[in-house]
Amino acid sequence: MVAIETHQLTKQFRIPQKAPGVIGSLKQLIAPRYSSKTAVQQLDLRIEEGESVGFIGVNGAGKSTTVKMLTGILYPTGGTISVLGNHPYTRRSTTAAQIGVVFGQRSQLWWDLPLADSLEMMQRMYAVPRPVYRETLALLERQLDLTEIINTPIRAMSLGQKMRSELAALLIHRPRIAFLDEPTIGLDIVAKERLRESIKIFNATFEMTVFLTSHDLGDIGNLCDRIIIVDAGSKIYDGPLAELTAALGRYRHVHLQVASQHVPHLPPGAEISSHSGRDLVIRFDRGQLSASRLLEALLPQIEIEDFSLEEPSLERIVRQIYTSGLEPVSELV
Repeated sequence: MVAIETHQLTKQFRIPQKAPGVIGSLKQLIAPRYSSKTAVQQLDLRIEEGESVGFIGVNGAGKSTTVKMLTGILYPTGGTISVLGNHPYTRRSTTAAQIGVVFGQRSQLWWDLPLADSLEMMQRMYAVPRPVYRETLALLERQLDLTEIINTPIRAMSLGQKMRSELAALLIHRPRIAFLDEPTIGLDIVAKERLRESIKIFNATFEMTVFLTSHDLGDIGNLCDRIIIVDAGSKIYDGPLAELTAALGRYRHVHLQVASQHVPHLPPGAEISSHSGRDLVIRFDRGQLSASRLLEALLPQIEIEDFSLEEPSLERIVRQIYTSGLEPVSELV
């Protein structure tokens, strides 16, 4: 079944155009003037149930606006949306019962209540059967390490504890779709890994669809097989992460620790990226040269004490897209 589908989805905002000063305020009051800003432009999406999709772009690309339309918070200006067969902005209750949402900088929990009380209230709101609730809560307590904070008021928690609690609140009714907007923002490495692992488990165990927006490309790389990249409200790439890496991850780096400072002669397709003392980094074009052929060319010239191969990172690839551009999707892969 299709979890999320949009066709020509568009969202425009009217922005007041007020001249400075008191006179400008009076003019705006009497004869208001507005300009139009397009946040999302003719966006087509199709996401199947059980997929885990990363939705990425720079600030202002339209990510959060898209999530808010998909969850029924905002009405679209044009186009159509279907979330689990429903129009989220006209059938909000039906849609809300089947989805979960986390906005990294906004809380859905009751500030002065212990986490246990908040989860009990959500169990009643979503009419989760008690056996299912107890089973899910036990899984969340183990996976998110909630035992020590289950009776702690939300206001008394650290940022990491709050985000673990937010994720528990999202998952307690086993939603069919989880919308995660910057879920690991501000967290340390350990807390990020714990949240990522929990999302993976629910995605695999309950075939939960994951729609993730994040500036932390570690989230995308760890959780998503498919990514959608948007720029200025329009989609510029939609496909498997592996294909994007293959298409744009042209260069690899080999890090060498050598016995001397001798600079070797490099074969075509390779160049020295950095050389400091006995540390040598060589960048090579994998379309022209393999790592094994590069090492074969180097071994007669220098004594290699240690080496490591660095694959192109998702962060580097995305940076390349925004600095150097990207061919149309149909021509990329």
